[in-house]
Amino acid sequence: MSSITLFTTLQNRNEFKFKEKGSLFIGNAIPVNTVELAEFSLEEIRKKYYDATHNCFAYNLFGNQSRYSDDGEPNGTAGLRILNAIEHFSLINTLVVVTRYYGGVKLGVGPLGKAYYYAAYNVLETSDKQQKELYNRILIDFDYDMTSNVHHFININSVKGIENIFELKPRIICYIKPENMEPLINQLREVSRDTISVEIIGENFLL
Repeated sequence: MSSITLFTTLQNRNEFKFKEKGSLFIGNAIPVNTVELAEFSLEEIRKKYYDATHNCFAYNLFGNQSRYSDDGEPNGTAGLRILNAIEHFSLINTLVVVTRYYGGVKLGVGPLGKAYYYAAYNVLETSDKQQKELYNRILIDFDYDMTSNVHHFININSVKGIENIFELKPRIICYIKPENMEPLINQLREVSRDTISVEIIGENFLL
């Protein structure tokens, strides 16, 4: 089971723009949940702003997967500062790309780093956020005469994503919070005299 049971991520995409000494900075914040989606979304931004001077980025994914790039800017002035902004908000499964159109005036290493952080910070600060919580995915096997009892107890234990399977014996696949597992199992065992089986078959983060 994952050691993290709750995390914050973006609800949807967001954009923030500002100018600093003629240079235009465009921050894009994008919710992503895999490396592949992060790289795909990054490529979308690169194509959209194909004529930009730089497309610097950072992403932080579940499982301590992070990556960043200065994309030609002085080392440490862009990608790492963007990642710092993501970490400031404790966001996971988040990609931020800051695009720069050079305005003809060099900013200097210090101000340049501040500009990238400012763009990333503000696009994240103005983004809608949501929390996702860990749920166990469980499989419940039972006899047909226990159907109403099973539905009663899974409902009072706040399960989600109920999927009914009708075979020789009915089965239910659903999601339940880890702390509700033991009460549910005890309730089902008691009402069925231990004829109902409950098996954890996976886990996922849900709203």
